[in-house]
Amino acid sequence: MEKPVAATITLKVAGMSCSHCAQAVTAAIESKDPTAKVAIDVAAGTVKAETILPRHVVSMAVEEEGYEVQA
Repeated sequence: MEKPVAATITLKVAGMSCSHCAQAVTAAIESKDPTAKVAIDVAAGTVKAETILPRHVVSMAVEEEGYEVQA
């Protein structure tokens, strides 16, 4: 069985304003994919995740934390 290949997903996210926000979003993504590498730029409002998850699953994890993923 082939191992899934990780891809980098970049999301524009509204509502993140502090390091706690960044930690919450990181934890949400890592709860779905513990191997994910997450980088958050709070000032720019971006989340970059190197993950095996599809984009919509990463988006849902962020939105479940109460943040708005923008198109």
